[in-house]
Amino acid sequence: MTLPDLDTPYRGGFLGREHRFALTVYFEDTDTAGIVYYANYLKFMERARSDMLRAVGVDQKAAMDAAQGVYAVAEANIRYLRPAKLGDDLLVVSTVEQVRAASVLIHQRVMRGTEQLTDARVTAAFLTMDGRPTRQPREWVDVFKRIMGGEGA
Repeated sequence: MTLPDLDTPYRGGFLGREHRFALTVYFEDTDTAGIVYYANYLKFMERARSDMLRAVGVDQKAAMDAAQGVYAVAEANIRYLRPAKLGDDLLVVSTVEQVRAASVLIHQRVMRGTEQLTDARVTAAFLTMDGRPTRQPREWVDVFKRIMGGEGA
């Protein structure tokens, strides 16, 4: 039996076009009734998007450090379908739907087993360090197109 590497953070991964990121609902994620606070779904989805970019080799920190640009959420549309609760194991499923010169549209669903809890579409714009939209690096656009084709990481 191989023991897991307990010192390495969890990483999600691709299954076809879908990036999957698993997490558990902790006490800090909930209100006093043990129901996930609505804004925390946005945090769950942010972690999943960041992990998806990391999985395909998009180094956001290096781009920021080189003053190349940064991603920022320009728009988020979310429907809350059912509540998650303390102790639930969730899966954030992310799919790239559209790539433009300066942005990417990502469809994200938070799932509890086969039950869909949220449905969201998030537009991440690529911005200069002073906040103006700018073209994404060409290699990143190519990566997003590859993901849309089902090639994943």
